[in-house]
Amino acid sequence: MRRAFLTVDLGFGDAGKGTIVDWLTRETGAHTVIRYNGGPQAAHRVVTPDPQPCEHIFSQFGSGTLAGAETYLSRFMLIDPLAMTAEERHLCEVGVEDAFQRTAIDEGALIITPFQRAANRLSEIARGAARHGSCGMGVGETMIDALTHGSRALRAVDLKTVQRLREKLRFAQEVNRAKLERLRPVLPDTPAVADEVAWLEDAGAVEWLVGVYGDLAPRLRIVGEEYLAALLRRTGTVIFEGAQGVLLDEWHGFHPHTTWSTTTLANAGQLLTDAGFNGSICRIGITRAYATRHGAGPFVTEEACLTTILTDARNQHHPWQGSFRVGWLDFVMLRYACDVTGSLDMLAVTCLDRLAEMPSVQICRRYRCNDTLIERIAPAPAPSLAYQERLTRTLWHCRPVLEPVTDAEALLTLLACALNTPVGITSWGPTAREKRLTAAGNAAILWSQTS
Repeated sequence: MRRAFLTVDLGFGDAGKGTIVDWLTRETGAHTVIRYNGGPQAAHRVVTPDPQPCEHIFSQFGSGTLAGAETYLSRFMLIDPLAMTAEERHLCEVGVEDAFQRTAIDEGALIITPFQRAANRLSEIARGAARHGSCGMGVGETMIDALTHGSRALRAVDLKTVQRLREKLRFAQEVNRAKLERLRPVLPDTPAVADEVAWLEDAGAVEWLVGVYGDLAPRLRIVGEEYLAALLRRTGTVIFEGAQGVLLDEWHGFHPHTTWSTTTLANAGQLLTDAGFNGSICRIGITRAYATRHGAGPFVTEEACLTTILTDARNQHHPWQGSFRVGWLDFVMLRYACDVTGSLDMLAVTCLDRLAEMPSVQICRRYRCNDTLIERIAPAPAPSLAYQERLTRTLWHCRPVLEPVTDAEALLTLLACALNTPVGITSWGPTAREKRLTAAGNAAILWSQTS
């Protein structure tokens, strides 16, 4: 028996992917979590149940780690070795002392350096009031460098060869210093700018990184393309863990407030195809019971009172992303996310326990834009950033048409009907013990066990 559970966030991120992946790992006994997109900007919170509760925010390791799973970082991941080392230290503190040994990294995964991170932050500062809402981790600049310069971009395999590592780090600093020169005329004279400029102008930064990365490399399991095929031939269950949300997708999100990553299930599907996987597949779309957005961009159902009431301990104001925003559950956005993602087998709905904190529960099934009612947003017939930007401009002028809902069960019924997909998993708190498998979810898991 071979099973693959594919998870995807149907919103702007922060849907509860970590807690669902942790629960799935425990429920199915999954041996590996496969990260299929994103990078160190991920922040997937997992809280383990009693008797020894602990908490970890997963960034680059798989969110099934505390439940005993291994991690595979695919070629679609972007790796920040400095951030990964810090994350590994915290995992050691909560009792996971072999996180690196249990993690394999595809040799083709891009490496984010402090040079790309600095260029990313300086670009965002230069935008002033027109910020895109970047996480400030260097993901976009790393992708730009890879697309522009191809084989000269630093990848995981290069960490094993000191001379190649040195050459590519020098190139990364040079390329991103050139970006700085273009930005200088509009950059303010502030300590934040000075901190980032220092990375790009420091003549000793490359050698320091060669030493740090060189010390880390022997601890990393960097593997070739054959590893994934062998992994997916193993008997048992794998879980594909997404990062960010479909509404931030590089081609389907609302430009320019998007990420440089494919956040639909396309990468997960490609990895399965490449490996010739012939087991059962269950696709799970994840959403909170209300809508959230961290950072800039249109957010039609945003409600100031909900942002005040439904505070999130792990999603505070961020110096790069900006404010964490809350709104009513938005069926228009969820329909769009499903349309661009493709067929789903079930939904997982998180944060249902927090509905009790609301003065009332409402949903949005349509928008009003001038004199027009909008129930569905049509995806672009072909990838087009111009089309996505037009959608963004339209959304700024939309207002939600809200409807009251009596309780959580009514909300779940309406959601399943609106998306034509059954709710299979409900989450009523942060730990695995507070997850419930519905009849539809139980049927899907039983089906995957017998396929």
